Amino acid sequence: MTAPKHSTQQYQALDAAHHIHAFLDQKTLNEKGALVIAKGHGLNLWDTDGKRYLDGMSGLWCTALGYGRADLNAAASRQLEELPYYNLFFHTTHPRVVELSELLFSLLPEHYSHAIYTNSGSEANEVLIRSVRRYWQILGKPQKKVMIGRWNGYHGSTLGSTALGGMGFMHEMGGMLPDFAHIGEPHYFVEGGELSEEAFGLKAARELEAKILELGAENVAAFVAEPFQGAGGMIFPPASYWAEVQRICRQYDVLLCADEVIGGFGRTGEWFSHQHFGFEPDTLTIAKGLTSGYIPMGGLVFSARMAEVLVQQGGLFAHGLTYAGHPVAAAVAIANLTALRDEKIVETVKTDTGPYLHKLLRETFGGHPLIGDIQGVGLVAALQFAEDKGTRKRFANENDIAWHCRTVGFDEGLIIRSTLGRIIMAPALVATHAELDELVEKTRRAVDRTGRELNLL
Repeated sequence: MTAPKHSTQQYQALDAAHHIHAFLDQKTLNEKGALVIAKGHGLNLWDTDGKRYLDGMSGLWCTALGYGRADLNAAASRQLEELPYYNLFFHTTHPRVVELSELLFSLLPEHYSHAIYTNSGSEANEVLIRSVRRYWQILGKPQKKVMIGRWNGYHGSTLGSTALGGMGFMHEMGGMLPDFAHIGEPHYFVEGGELSEEAFGLKAARELEAKILELGAENVAAFVAEPFQGAGGMIFPPASYWAEVQRICRQYDVLLCADEVIGGFGRTGEWFSHQHFGFEPDTLTIAKGLTSGYIPMGGLVFSARMAEVLVQQGGLFAHGLTYAGHPVAAAVAIANLTALRDEKIVETVKTDTGPYLHKLLRETFGGHPLIGDIQGVGLVAALQFAEDKGTRKRFANENDIAWHCRTVGFDEGLIIRSTLGRIIMAPALVATHAELDELVEKTRRAVDRTGRELNLL
């Protein structure tokens, strides 16, 4: 590792002097000092003091191929020398973005045909809002503009994507926008009551129908949701949920839009997580795994049905981003998707490493006195803290417990995340059995230490 220019304490002081971090109390962080990560290789990270951490979160669900991939680095370097930047304005394009689209649509289901590239998932969801409303304008239904999301859903941090998401503390920061509505999340462990999972899945889906009827189907443009909720806690809906949601959307002529920012590009063992759940969205929001996080890039994918309306009937499409389809980002995305395809990484997650991880989790935590539920598929999982597994009784201070566990995990040399009363993990898709062993063992230590230190065991 290249010797750091400053000591850890100096980096922390400079960081505190100039940065406002994401989703935290900056004053509290400044008092402690930020963790300064200096190097990454494979699934491992090192801080400026030389301590190693196993990254159980793929950065932010994005470093699908791990850190330090020579092929991705080389793709960026070559493109920087050849054409470091050009735009998609002025009636121009460039080879890399065209080649990326050719590759991307070879991996997507056949009913998708067009994309708009962005710099992030948040931007892609902003484009989604405008594109969906434009679609209905073109079809002579401009009143169809209400976007329905889910409470505790996450779609980004811009004003529009925050309104589309369902996190109240984010709404409080900037206010809600008009023409957005929300329904409940399909969280069986918390909301299921005495119902079976199947019955609860149908009940949760039919909240959408009730909301459409309340608002008037003639006013509702789209239902937008993550196939599984990522930032909200890796919440997987019951198997009955998505088929019923799709039926409702089709019945009331409401677009069905999937946010695949976290679930796309192999996370569930399918190329896209909606394929795991067996439904067919009209749009897909993509980012994160598109470039393995090596360089920012996102996008919005349209069905052929929508694209034909926008392209053939829409005239001027009043949208553009300076860095959309950036040549270097496109080159890295091509290298990343090529590796995922040619190295059969997605197939390995489905048939080998995904089942292996969930077997380990069930063996380790299936009878654990603090864990009430284990959710996930492929290389994404969540552990639900619970006071009583049988009755699904949660700890009153479950958020504090999960945060303590996450913090202990860092102390153990493991990066995991807490959300509400859950510990969540999403290691790189190239994780080996040995690395998954380490992930689960260190998570066990963190859970057990949490139980002892908080007098829960």
